[in-house]
Amino acid sequence: MTLGYDGSMSGDAARSLDPEFPNLDPAVVEGYRNANEALVAEILGGELVLMPRPRLRHAHGATRLTIGLAGFGAPGEGDPGGWIILMEPELRLGPLPDVVVPDLAGWRRERVPEGFIDDVFASIAPDWVCEVLSPSTEARDRDDKLAIYYREGVAHAWLVSPALHTVEVFRRADIGWLLVNVYRGDAVVRAEPFDALPLALARLWAP
Repeated sequence: MTLGYDGSMSGDAARSLDPEFPNLDPAVVEGYRNANEALVAEILGGELVLMPRPRLRHAHGATRLTIGLAGFGAPGEGDPGGWIILMEPELRLGPLPDVVVPDLAGWRRERVPEGFIDDVFASIAPDWVCEVLSPSTEARDRDDKLAIYYREGVAHAWLVSPALHTVEVFRRADIGWLLVNVYRGDAVVRAEPFDALPLALARLWAP
């Protein structure tokens, strides 16, 4: 479901602008703030987007991937570390802003200030994002959200399909997103930007 923003407001609407979102239609902001907790609320290009929470297979894949990348986000002895990796962080990016909730996002630790994870949302664009695809979200993930990530300078993006057992790895280039590789099945891969350690794809799909 989407609620649009046409760039024009009545005097009453202008007076009711939310000070946190002065560039957005108050009706869009109200819908976002009052969204049912069973829904994921995003604001993309000034439009409110409400989506049902993903099915358990979707959440399972995201959780398994977080575990697979623990050597970067929660390193043990000898692991490379160097990252903060979060599940479903709220990002507020760009001048409107766009309010985006990727399934996973990662920041190189040297880029974020002390206390970064104490905030309610992130206004610093991630270095890496991952969207776990489902039939209801795939078109928006591939089009609207990847475009926002590119605009904001995100360096790497992954699209993970639990249904097809694939991981698409993209790198930001001057001409747009460059598809670096599509990893399939139960391969053990080194996928940038986390190529310092192997990732066993079978762990992502296992029940």
